Parts: sequence; C-alpha cells; structure tokens
Amino acid sequence: PARAASSGLRGRGVSAGAINAALVGRIIRVDHAGEYGANRIYAGQMAVLGRSAVGPLIQQMWNQEKEHLKKFNELMVAYRVRPTVLLPIWNIAGFVLGAGSALLGKKGAMACTVAVEESISSHYNNQIRTLMEEDPEKYRELLQVIKQFRDDELEHHDIGLEHDAESAPAYSVLKTAIQLGCKAAIFLSERI
Repeated sequence: PARAASSGLRGRGVSAGAINAALVGRIIRVDHAGEYGANRIYAGQMAVLGRSAVGPLIQQMWNQEKEHLKKFNELMVAYRVRPTVLLPIWNIAGFVLGAGSALLGKKGAMACTVAVEESISSHYNNQIRTLMEEDPEKYRELLQVIKQFRDDELEHHDIGLEHDAESAPAYSVLKTAIQLGCKAAIFLSERI
C-alpha cells in the first residue's frame, strides 16, 4: 500500500509519508460505518422497547455508541477520510435490525446486541493487531480509540448475555444471521 500523509496529518505532528494512509482511511471509514450502524440499531430497539423496563439499559448502551460515532466523525475530518457510500443502506438496515430484534422482546434485542458486539469487538481486535504490526507508536492515538471502543463493545456483549440473550427464540440462527450480515457490512464498508 502507498504511504502518504495529508496536510491535515502534518499538523498533528506526523511527517509526510509517515503513515499508511490507505490503511488508516480503510479503518476509519469502516469503523465510522459500524458505529453509525450501531446507532441505528439502538434507535430501532428504543423505538420498540424504549418505554419498557429494558429501555434505560438500551439507552445507556446507545449513549456510548453516540460517543463512538462522534469520535469517528472527528477522525474522518482530521484524517480526511470519506464515509462509505453505503451509509443510506446502513441507516435503514440498522434501524430495521434493531426494531426487528426488539419485536422479539428483550431477549431478542439482547441477542442482537451480543451478535453485533461480538462481531465488532473481533473486528476491532483485528485492526489492533494490524496497527501494532505496522508501528504502534505511529498509530498510538488510533490504537487508544479502537482499544477503548472495543472494551465498550465487549461490555455491551456481556450486558446482553447477562440479560438473557441466549434465551431468545432461535438464538443460534439469529446470531449467525446477524454476524454474517456484520461481516458483509464490514467487507463492503472498507472498500466502498
């Protein structure tokens, strides 16, 4: 991959040619798309379950996802990364997934959370490994962000398990289908 740095990066103390711009662009684009999708999933869950007993818990996780999205919005500007052109699709697909899983009740919503957050934390771990292999010092800021967000996603995963995700109707089928969708969304969002 070509190595380059935009003028925006030089202002961050990074010299021209210092970072793998293609790698950073791919990471920020896909992570922005993922956090955008997560926000839409929680919006869909809140539309269905917001006034139920589990509503405050979903809202708490959604609030963290809003902070993640805000940070990736900032990183997109700082690193001059364009968003995926698929955001309109993730807007609808995320909301439908969130609302659809919530229509199965609390357990369905939590099963969706477990499936998505397991996929995303695994994806973040892959990115951490890649950046560490490249040069952990060069990518220190991005590594810190990704590690923190991965830990938040793992917390959401565990919350889902604690709130009966595995008791959802057809849990393993639902989880597998959602995770296949996540893998496809990651693949496409990195590239388009």
